[in-house]
Amino acid sequence: MTPEIDDGAWLARWDLVPDGEMIATPSSFLLPVRHRGQPAMLKIAREEEERRGGRLMAWWDGDGAARVLAHDDRALLLERATGPRTLAAMVAAGGDDEATRILCAAATRLHALRRRPPPELLPLSRWFEALSPAAGIHGGLLAQANAAARDLLATPREVMPLHGDIHHGNVLDAGARGWIAIDPKGLLGERTFDFVNILRNPDAATALARKRFDRQVEVLVDAAALDRTRLLKWTLAFAGLSAAWHLADDEAADLDLAVAGFAAAALGDFWVGRAGKPR
Repeated sequence: MTPEIDDGAWLARWDLVPDGEMIATPSSFLLPVRHRGQPAMLKIAREEEERRGGRLMAWWDGDGAARVLAHDDRALLLERATGPRTLAAMVAAGGDDEATRILCAAATRLHALRRRPPPELLPLSRWFEALSPAAGIHGGLLAQANAAARDLLATPREVMPLHGDIHHGNVLDAGARGWIAIDPKGLLGERTFDFVNILRNPDAATALARKRFDRQVEVLVDAAALDRTRLLKWTLAFAGLSAAWHLADDEAADLDLAVAGFAAAALGDFWVGRAGKPR
C-alpha cells in the first residue's frame, strides 16, 4: 500500500478493514475495504480534480451516484457496487441501445434539482482552455472543434452541475440500488455535455464504427431529450479537446480525431438534409 494508506489514518478513523489490493491511478489511490461488514471503497485523491469530484459526490448524497459513507478534504469512503453486470459487457452482447439508455437515465438522475446549492465546480469554459491553442497549432478538425466549442460556450443552455465523464465504466451495477455513477470531474455547464463521452466508449472498436455512432446519436437524442445539433457540436468539441490533451502528451489521438470527424460529417449531413438537397 501507499504511505498515505499504510499509515492507517483513514483505516482507523473510519473503522475499515482492507478487502483487496490497492489500485493506483494517475489521479488517486483506491483500496477495497469493509466498513462495518459491508463492501466499500476508500479513495485518496492525488489531484484537485479528484477532490472536486469528491465534493460533488457528497452533494449528490447517493441519489444516482455511489453513497459517500465518510469524507474529508482528501479522502472518500464510497459504497462499493458489487452487482455482476457491466455496461461494456452489455454492449458486447448486442445491447448497445440498452446501455446508452441506462447511461442517459443515470445522467438524468444526477441532473435532478437539489435544494442545497452545489459545491464549487469548474466551468466548461475553463475545461476547454487547452483546445484553442491546440487548434492554432494543428488546425483541421481541432480548428472545427474549437469553433464549435466557442459557439456553444457563448450560447449556453440548461446550465447545471455536471458529472463530466459519463461512460460505460463510470456507471456501475449496484444490485437493488440500480445503476450508480462514480468518478465525476465536477464541472458546471450545459446539460448536453454530459452525454458526449458515451459516443467515445466503451472501446475503440465500438466507437470507431460510423453506423454505430449515427445510431447512438439518435438513441441519445430520444432517451435524454437532447437537441441533435448541439449534441453533435459538443461531441465535436470534446473529441477535439481530448485529442488536444493526447497530442500535448505526445500520444496518439486517432480515436478522438475519428469521433470528431464523425460528428463534423453528421453535422454536414444534417444541414444538407434540412435544406432538402441530396446527401
